[in-house]
Amino acid sequence: MRVTTPLRAAFAATSLTLALVACGSVDATQPKESDQVEHTDDISAGVQPDPAAVKLLPEAVKAKGRISVAMDLSSPPTTFMATDNKTPIGFNPDMARLIAAKLGVKLQIDNVKFDTIIPGLQGNRFDFTATTMGATEERLKVLDMVNYFQNGTGVAVPKGNPQKLAVHELCGHRVGVQSGTTAEIKWLPQLNEKDCTSKGKPAITGVTLPSVNDSLTQLSSKRLDAVMYDFTSLSWTAKRQPTVLEVLPERVVSAKVNVALPKGSALTPAIQAAIQSIIDSPKYAEALDRWGFQGLGIETAAMAVPLGQ
Repeated sequence: MRVTTPLRAAFAATSLTLALVACGSVDATQPKESDQVEHTDDISAGVQPDPAAVKLLPEAVKAKGRISVAMDLSSPPTTFMATDNKTPIGFNPDMARLIAAKLGVKLQIDNVKFDTIIPGLQGNRFDFTATTMGATEERLKVLDMVNYFQNGTGVAVPKGNPQKLAVHELCGHRVGVQSGTTAEIKWLPQLNEKDCTSKGKPAITGVTLPSVNDSLTQLSSKRLDAVMYDFTSLSWTAKRQPTVLEVLPERVVSAKVNVALPKGSALTPAIQAAIQSIIDSPKYAEALDRWGFQGLGIETAAMAVPLGQ
């Protein structure tokens, strides 16, 4: 476990016992009640390469005929494993498969911890990542990032919200975040400074854990008061565990999220063109709909700008 600075805590990580499988939701930005299947089929079956995107492929990639994508397969409904424990499913695997299909190449999916993805990209161990990554100024110094849908950051609390917490009322409480996420890097420290320390209130105790599963486990065992993470994933879990936790209705932030590649990658123009081709096709709406992401689509696969701009 790694602890944020200056936020402090010392709790041991434990394994998640909550079942994380398909769920429903209460509004158009969360998984629908009817979406109760795993969707293990290949959404890219029958999708033809886009000549304009293929034309942008580097010759080395054309010769290899394969691209690799890094994902942390622990965050339903965007990025996780099916119950067979071998099939990557979720919106992000769907988009990665569609990107490869539009480029006319095969896809290799590498399951790695979120906080090792950027070093892996910098070390050329992977070609790109599609793992719900926000664009911070620090990330944009070492990565090319391309918008592909919208998401947000939310806060989960125990069912019934016994401490009556709110997004801007977390001072003096223990809040879990996943290592390497924008919740850890940006949003929790920002809330801590604006809502708490600058007003003379007790600081938020940020507890950084390897995965959101670890945070949710500690929430259920009352070692955490709240968890800050992707709104879609928290809502997904809350729907499957309605007696255990709930998600506060207000979001910490809503923002576009991005596919990322090493800075200056020769593959970036082709990936960007492939994403735009997907957005312009019926497959984009299909991918969004089958994970309950209605209302989270975008129109342009633009190069990312830093969050907050």
